[in-house]
Amino acid sequence: MARRGRLAAFVVFTLMAPPLHGGSAGEASPPVAVGVRFSQNENAAKLVFDLSRAVDAKPAALASPDRIVIDMPEVNFELDPSVGRVSAAPEGLPVKGFRFGPLAAGKSRIVVDLARVTCPSEISVKPIVEGKPAARLTIELKPCAASAFAALVRSSSISSGNALQTANPAQPVIVLDPGHGGVDSGARGLHGIQEKSLVFEFCAELKRQLDETKRYVIVVTRDGDQYVDLDDRVAIARKANASLFISIHADTLNEDTNVSGSTVYTVADRASDGEAARIAARENAADRSPGVGSRADNPGVTGILFDLKRRETRTYDHIFSRGLVESLRGATKLNHNPERSAGFVVLKAPEFPSVLVELGYLSNAQDVQSLSSAEWRAKAAAAMVKAITAFFAGSGTPDSASSGESGVASTAVQAAAPVAH
Repeated sequence: MARRGRLAAFVVFTLMAPPLHGGSAGEASPPVAVGVRFSQNENAAKLVFDLSRAVDAKPAALASPDRIVIDMPEVNFELDPSVGRVSAAPEGLPVKGFRFGPLAAGKSRIVVDLARVTCPSEISVKPIVEGKPAARLTIELKPCAASAFAALVRSSSISSGNALQTANPAQPVIVLDPGHGGVDSGARGLHGIQEKSLVFEFCAELKRQLDETKRYVIVVTRDGDQYVDLDDRVAIARKANASLFISIHADTLNEDTNVSGSTVYTVADRASDGEAARIAARENAADRSPGVGSRADNPGVTGILFDLKRRETRTYDHIFSRGLVESLRGATKLNHNPERSAGFVVLKAPEFPSVLVELGYLSNAQDVQSLSSAEWRAKAAAAMVKAITAFFAGSGTPDSASSGESGVASTAVQAAAPVAH
C-alpha cells in the first residue's frame, strides 16, 4: 500500500510539476527513484528506473567479478533493495542481479552483476512526459565478446571500490600482515618459541612465492621486528589500495595441548563460537598500545554507506576463506573447525576482503615442529598462493559464499566506492 501511495504521488508530480533542470545547484533535495523494472532473456537484459527528474548517468565496466556500473549524482532510491534479486534461472542469462545505493557524498551508483560477459547497448535518460521533469533511466545490456568487455574495462576511468580491481587489473595489491612484533611478542609456545618470529618467517616465504608469480603487488605491514598498531596495519592496507588483506598469526591453548591445526577467520559482529571469541579478544588486545582505543573507521562515511560496503565485502571474505581452507586441506593439518568468524579489529575495514589465518597452536608440539620447518612453510605458503590465484581468477562466485546474508546487495565487493580509493 505504501508503494502504491508513492506511485500515485509520483504520477501527480509528473503531470503537475513545472519543468526543472536535473542536477542544478539550486535544488534542495536529490531526485527520487520511485519505480524500477527488470527483464532479461538469453539475448539481452533491460533495467529501467523511474526518476523524479533527469540525472547524468555515466556507465563503466569492472572486472573480477564482472559488472556494469552506472554512476550518477545523488539519487534517493525509494525502492526495496530486494527488487534486485534475480531468482534462480536457466544458465545463459546475462544478469545475476543488480544493486543501487549511495557511492559517496553527492553521488550514487547502480551495479549490475553479470553472469556472462555483457556490454551496454543503450544507457539513456529521457522524459517520461515531454516538458515535465520526471525521467526514465534505461539500461540495456547485450552479451558481447570477451575482448569487447575487456576493452570497456580498460577504458573505464572509475575505481572499482574494492581493490580487487586496481589501477592495473593484472596487478592486484595483496597486503600481508605478520601479527605482533617489537615489544609485542604475541603467543609464546613450547621451547620459548614466539609467535611474532614464526609468522614473520611465514609471511616472508609467502611473499617470496607470490613475487615469483609476477601477478601481484605485495605489501607487508612490517618488514622486521617492529611494533605496528592494529589501526596502522589497516591504514597501510588502505593507503596501498589493497585488493586482499591476509593477517597471519599463531595461537596457544595451554589448557589443552592436543588442540592443533590451522584455522581461517573472517570478521563478524558475533563470534561463530566461544573459541573464536577468545582468539579475537586476545588478538584485539595484544596488538594495541596501552591506553590506545580503536580509532574511528573512515568517520566521513555515513552509516548506511559503511553498512553497504561491509556487507558486500564480507561476502568475498567468505569466498576467499572457503577457498583458502580447501587449498590448505591438502597441504597441512587443519583445526577440527577450520572456518570461523569473530570481531577482529584488523579485519573490519569495509574496503577490501580480509582474513586472519592462525597457522597453528604453539602449545602443541606437532604444530610447533611444523611451523618451525622451512619445508612446511613452503608447502603451506604454496597452498595459499594457489587459493589467492583461484580467488582473483574468479573461480569462486558470490553465490558460493556462506556469509549467511541474502540478496544481491551482498553479492559484490566493489559496488560502491570509497568503496573507491
